[in-house]
This record gives sequence, C-alpha cells and structure tokens, in this order.
Amino acid sequence: MRYNRTTDRILERIDRVRDRDMDRVLSLNDRQARGKELDATTPDPDATTPERLRRLFTLVEAGYRSAAAQTVMGPLAARFRAVGDIRERSARGDVSVSIHYLDHERHDDVGVVPFGIVPEDLEEAKKQTRTSRPDVNAMKVLRLRLRDGVLAAYRKIEPRLRDAIKERADIGHVAAEVTLDLRPNPSEITPEL
Repeated sequence: MRYNRTTDRILERIDRVRDRDMDRVLSLNDRQARGKELDATTPDPDATTPERLRRLFTLVEAGYRSAAAQTVMGPLAARFRAVGDIRERSARGDVSVSIHYLDHERHDDVGVVPFGIVPEDLEEAKKQTRTSRPDVNAMKVLRLRLRDGVLAAYRKIEPRLRDAIKERADIGHVAAEVTLDLRPNPSEITPEL
C-alpha cells in the first residue's frame, strides 16, 4: 500500500507543528526564573520592628540568590541571542517580590517592577565581560535587572510590610518568592489565521 501525501495532510502537519511551537513559546516555564524561600523560625516576641523587617529582607535576599542561580537563568539568557544582533529588537519583563504569610489570614504583599533590555545594554555588558558570547552578556544584564528590580519592588512593599508587622502577621511561617518574568516578544507570537 502506497502512502499518498496530499496537500491537506501536509498543511495539517504544518498546523500541528506551529501549534506545538506556540505552546512552547507561551509556556511560563520557558520565560521565568523563580526563587522561593521559606522561614519557619518565629521571631522573639520582644523583637523590634527593624529586626523583624531584617528577617523579611533576608528572606527576600535568599529568594533573589535562588532566582539568580546559573541553572535557572541559563535558559532565559539563551533567549537573548537575537537581541544583540538585531538593532530594533528589545526585551521586556517584570521582576516581582511577594511575601506570603502562611500562619495569618493577611493577603500576600506583592511588588512588581517592569524592566526593558535594549541592544545597547548588551553592548555595555560586552565591554565589562570582555567577551562576545551573547549568553554570557545576557546573563550579566539579566542579573543586573533582577537585582535592581528586587530592590525596587522591596521598596514598594516596605510600607505594607510595616503594616503587617503591626498586625503581627509575620509571627509564624513566612515565605518569599522572587520572580523574573520575560514577556513574549510580539514577533514570536503569530496571529491566528
């Protein structure tokens, strides 16, 4: 029996491959670097507000270190190969910091800061790293944006953290999550026909 390829079958196969590629592009795991830390130790009942704030900041800092790890940032840096090659291309994303109060009914405190990366940023990183490898330069730029974004997001939620400390929401288990999320480039998403 001979297998007859018609144009309809070929077009169906092309559509299946395109749909599979779209699912891969829109997947959140391909676009995020996430670090989450949990603190199960409770502060002393007579701990001062700065000591309790320091506990929360230390937790956010540990989440930042986890998100900035080489294994998590590597796939994101690989997406920047074309940003440095094409002059009009840029990347955008968000850095978010969220504090979860696990032993209190208070809602999570979340701060989000947007960022953008243009080819000039990669050129500056190339001067500092003295290498032309796009993944190394992209890693440097992404870590810089992550660090600046975490500090800005923490400054945004700090007044709410002080309110949470007044409500004693931080007494008990607390988790901090730091996320760097790259938005999909409009050129990667093809419109439905």
